[in-house]
Amino acid sequence: MTSQLISPELTQPAPAAPTPRRRRRFDGTPLALLLPALVMLVVFIGWPLLQLIIMSFQKYGREQIFGAPPSFVWFDNYVKVLTDPQFWIVLGRSFGLMIVCAAATMVFGIAIALMMKSLGKVMRTVVSIGLLLAWAMPALTATIVWGWIFDTSYGLVNYLLTQITGQNWIGHSWLSDPLSFFGVAAIIITWGAIPFVAFSTYAGLSQVPDEVLEAASLDGSSAWQRFRFIVLPYVRSILIVLLILQVIWDLRVFAQIYALQTVGGIRADTNTIGVYIYSVSMATGDLGSGGAISVLLVIILLAISAYYIRTMLKEDES
Repeated sequence: MTSQLISPELTQPAPAAPTPRRRRRFDGTPLALLLPALVMLVVFIGWPLLQLIIMSFQKYGREQIFGAPPSFVWFDNYVKVLTDPQFWIVLGRSFGLMIVCAAATMVFGIAIALMMKSLGKVMRTVVSIGLLLAWAMPALTATIVWGWIFDTSYGLVNYLLTQITGQNWIGHSWLSDPLSFFGVAAIIITWGAIPFVAFSTYAGLSQVPDEVLEAASLDGSSAWQRFRFIVLPYVRSILIVLLILQVIWDLRVFAQIYALQTVGGIRADTNTIGVYIYSVSMATGDLGSGGAISVLLVIILLAISAYYIRTMLKEDES
């Protein structure tokens, strides 16, 4: 009877007193480890980029190169560039080449990675050595070699086409026509970029559990279904990074285009944005306009990279 008269609140234990929160001590180890890299970024990237931005707002020509003080013209260089039809033609041409090269690189790179996954140890080693040799070759050297392959009189391509088709291809120039010029350029750029995509994708494929693939195969799923529903989700983040990198690299390509123009291309009809910046800055001596084009290209590349950064942040939050 007495226990029924006792209030339930009195039977509950008293809440424990809150423990005082300890203030976390600042650990400067991560900052100390990042400091050398940050200093190098500021010195080798930040400072030249700041100088480039300042130059883009100045009248900076041949007189300034030889010591005359530059004068600020503010946005005149940007207005001059953005109202120049040639700039938009070159930019559109660069985007077209970038789309073709990036798409071809991703398709062939992923295909080679899948092939390496199914090959034996010996053949996988042979393919890896071939990819490494192609990757190790400098872009300028590779362009010269490919220029010999497409040579007008002694090139292997013209010789094989003559033997296969029965028509005389000797003397045909692949670089005088802008369309075939960019076809050759796309082959060279894609050939040099495939090894990086293939090796990176192959490393990602090694993380896919074999048990899951075997179970899906026993359930009757096709190779395409296994790739789409099992393999692709595992390597999706890697493929996004590779695609963004290829877009950035292919948009600012310079060495291959410039070397092909030197071999036999018509520069006015085959300029891409990288070569166009060089031509405006060095050929005409207008470093201010060249700086403005460079800053616009940096803004475009940052906008493209923003998608990758936003995707990575979403994945970290999830």
